[in-house]
Amino acid sequence: MSICKLIENFKNIKIAVIGDLMLDEYVMGRVDRISPEAPVPVVKVLEEKFVLGGSANVVNNLATLGAKVICGGVVGEDKNSDKLIGAFKNNVDTSLILKCKDRPTIVKRRVIAGNQQLLRLDWEEEFHINNEQEEELLKNLKEKIKNLDALILSDYDKGLLTPNLSQKIIQLCKENGVIVTVDPKPKNIENFKGASSITPNKKEAYSAVKKSYQTDINLVGKELKEKFALETVLITRSEEGMTLYDDKIHNIPTYAKEVYDVTGAGDTVISVFTLAKAAGATWEEAAKIANAAGGVVVGKIGTSTISIEELLETYNNIYGTGETCDL
Repeated sequence: MSICKLIENFKNIKIAVIGDLMLDEYVMGRVDRISPEAPVPVVKVLEEKFVLGGSANVVNNLATLGAKVICGGVVGEDKNSDKLIGAFKNNVDTSLILKCKDRPTIVKRRVIAGNQQLLRLDWEEEFHINNEQEEELLKNLKEKIKNLDALILSDYDKGLLTPNLSQKIIQLCKENGVIVTVDPKPKNIENFKGASSITPNKKEAYSAVKKSYQTDINLVGKELKEKFALETVLITRSEEGMTLYDDKIHNIPTYAKEVYDVTGAGDTVISVFTLAKAAGATWEEAAKIANAAGGVVVGKIGTSTISIEELLETYNNIYGTGETCDL
């Protein structure tokens, strides 16, 4: 399918994202002196901002590309939850988000002076959600599953995607013909057995199968696919590009003019990979489109998204298709 037809179909796709929602806050300023109270720099604050982080960044990527997104996760009963939910675009349904008294909304606040990060403050709890919360989220998902084309599990190991909940979601997706992809933490890889695809980076892939870096990466990819009963595996390999494992091995060279910041690049990759597949691409085509998207976001500072125009231009530059779309 042509890239134009795929992109035009993005707006018809409905995807759920269930994962660890976060706010990334930035306090930016300059340092002119050391505090007289203690040997620490005094930061004169010039700007404060926040962006959606964790699985919320996956949601933001999909919404920016025009997909209809249903967001699921847990937040606290606090002002930060209102701030997070209020930042989503209009094409995001937040009805799968649970507000919980027993944990705060996850916030990571970074203090930056010049280009130097001086400090990070985290508000988070890392214990598993309880059975009642699992059942409520699953019940709400069952009411929406028939209308979904795909579902992404975005695991930051903060206690949402328990083994029980993850397996029940994967089974529900299988029963309803819904693509389910996962950005997993290696320690939780068993939770995601039977998914359509996973998208670990190289380090995570080796860790997931407990192999040393001397092991051939292709053996690692094949073992992941077979051991965890996956349809495909997409390993992102930084400057070495990506490798997709389905019935064959597909090596996809990297494309990044300049790399400034890899923060959130994995979120963009799984977003575009899943969206393109749901829109009608083969797994290999979806990986190539995701590769183009990843090459753009690493050239941006901080957690970022990619626009349809950037995606099309970059894809055409890499693969020489020269297609023009009426966007």
